Amino acid sequence: MFVDIVKITIKAGDGGNGAVSFHREKYVASGGPDGGNGGKGGDVVFQADDSLSTLIDFRYKKKYAAQNGAPGGSKRSSGKSGADTVIKVPRGTVVKDSETGRIIADISGDEPVIVAKGGKGGKGNMNFATPTRQIPRFAKPGYPGEQYDVTLELKLLADVGLVGFPNVGKSSLISVVSAAKPEIANYHFTTITPVLGVVKYDERSFVMADIPGLIEGASEGVGLGHAFLRHVERCRLIVHVVDVAGSEGRDPKEDFEKINYELANFSQELAERPQIVAANKSDIATEEQIEEFRAFIEEKDLPFFVISAASAKGTKELVAAIAGELEKLPPITRYEPMPLTFEELEEQAKQKHSFSVKKEDEHFYSVDAPWLAPILSTVNMDDYESLQYFQRVLRYSGIIDALIGAGIEENDTVSIFDFEFDFVN
Repeated sequence: MFVDIVKITIKAGDGGNGAVSFHREKYVASGGPDGGNGGKGGDVVFQADDSLSTLIDFRYKKKYAAQNGAPGGSKRSSGKSGADTVIKVPRGTVVKDSETGRIIADISGDEPVIVAKGGKGGKGNMNFATPTRQIPRFAKPGYPGEQYDVTLELKLLADVGLVGFPNVGKSSLISVVSAAKPEIANYHFTTITPVLGVVKYDERSFVMADIPGLIEGASEGVGLGHAFLRHVERCRLIVHVVDVAGSEGRDPKEDFEKINYELANFSQELAERPQIVAANKSDIATEEQIEEFRAFIEEKDLPFFVISAASAKGTKELVAAIAGELEKLPPITRYEPMPLTFEELEEQAKQKHSFSVKKEDEHFYSVDAPWLAPILSTVNMDDYESLQYFQRVLRYSGIIDALIGAGIEENDTVSIFDFEFDFVN
């Protein structure tokens, strides 16, 4: 089964927590804090694999997570970094944010691409010792790894895309000019998946894609064509194959206009792509039909070739023209990652430290702040300096101001997760 679009969830590893530890060694008095830093969380990495041609494997596994970093240890030992998760995809896969449609990465090259970064490790208490704070009994938690719901969209990497109505001879043409062996039969939609073939000309070669048959309305979701229009987007050159004989009772001029309309309706940039017209099935067409269609195409100032894929007539001349045109064109389109907008960055920052304050009764307030959970786990509430650190976090994050705004008074109770304390401003 050919699958070219899927949605998955990826989660980079969280950073390990910093350690709270004090040096203990015989004959060494007051060794001091020696809690090490936590390890970095693993990244989620995407890499192109040419042995893959479909995204079908992602239909059965939807979640991918990298390893968390290990916590720090005593004797200033840093935690081990989490292992990366490498996800292999077909070359040409575009990774998009499912919510916004923003392009995160285009997996077209050989180099691996980090899509979700692992969180940094938290600092151990050895980092917080000062002349006035010689026994810090707190450490920092690791930072969470990035998490995204992403859409994987395969857009074939081909130099040339063959487009045209069903049964005009695209499969026959690619089978004649390359080593590709598509299924060929005299009925519509014989080809139900894109077929790639490498075409050799002199000492050069290029990749040609047979795009499954488009029909009228394809750009609006009609027929098979809509599902595969995305595979034409990267093509540097379009070869428009037309049944010049009108063997199915259609007018070749109308066919030509309808397919170009569908291309333009899908993408204006695609409609402006260089195009060569191949008038196929010339062996069963009349000279009048061929010349009438030739005049129609030449009025549009497009290269025109008369071919018969069934007998290979004119195919060498067509391949030579394609190779010559490709030399003038820029490389295959690569999609650049789209940076986050200022508004999106601002929203992310807000979400990282978002919280809510609720007055439960006259003297009891609760705080909901998920990001505080790992911080709480590293704070020793029986230690004065550790408690001061926690108070600074509450003040800098705006929680103290929010409690005051909600009407809290001295000695009212505040609950954060399972930890309760009396409010003192």
